[in-house]
Amino acid sequence: MRNHKGLKAAFLILAKAKAFGAALAGLAAIEDLKQSPSCAFTGRSDVNPAPGAPVWPEGARSVLVIAVAHPPEKPELDWWFGHRDPPGNRILAAIIGRLCRWIEESGEIQTVHLPYHVERGGTYLKDAAVLAGLGCIGRSNLLVTPEYGPRVRLRGLTLDVPLPPSGPIRFDPCRGCDDRCRRACPQKAFNHPLAMADPLSRRPLPARTGAYMRAACNRQMELDIAAAGAEPVAGFEKPVKIIRYCRSCELACPAGKGG
Repeated sequence: MRNHKGLKAAFLILAKAKAFGAALAGLAAIEDLKQSPSCAFTGRSDVNPAPGAPVWPEGARSVLVIAVAHPPEKPELDWWFGHRDPPGNRILAAIIGRLCRWIEESGEIQTVHLPYHVERGGTYLKDAAVLAGLGCIGRSNLLVTPEYGPRVRLRGLTLDVPLPPSGPIRFDPCRGCDDRCRRACPQKAFNHPLAMADPLSRRPLPARTGAYMRAACNRQMELDIAAAGAEPVAGFEKPVKIIRYCRSCELACPAGKGG
């Protein structure tokens, strides 16, 4: 795709993503994503095992990443109601579905709606969001955006054309921060460094310093599941189990709160 045509297509796609309800949207090149920290770090730690490298759809050249805001006053966006996807995820999937149909109406670009999980055909969305200019990876190992801090949810699609990336951006709200996100963790997931810098490599470490234990997050998720009880919910005939996963580090972050 010629450069001027690619720029126009990128602009129109990003504008349409926001028109369909995305709070943020950006584009990244798949060749850049293949060198991203999560892909590079895969398999380097027995304590923090990763799902593996993404398996890209045939012909995919670019990734579009969108975000919806998840403010503290709307915790239900991330709740699981029985086996039903959280409302926030359904909002994201609907936006991506509309974008896929709209993009393919031109007949020039083919898309693939990526599932959320890497092991099911998705990608590392936080890395994609950084390369697309949505924000940076914070000391909490979460994506931190200028507008909303880490209080966002992500989804993506691939396109079979090379479009100009919209990032990364120069943004680092963690510089000089007092680590309140790490101190808020009920499982102390950031207390012990579990990965050491390789002197022969410039690859970034998980949570920026290597002090992140994914197993501790998983342990908290198991506790959250165990604590879930059946409650009456509008739209359900019978009481349904509501799972409220921990967001302690996310809600403790001061970024995106008007400062």
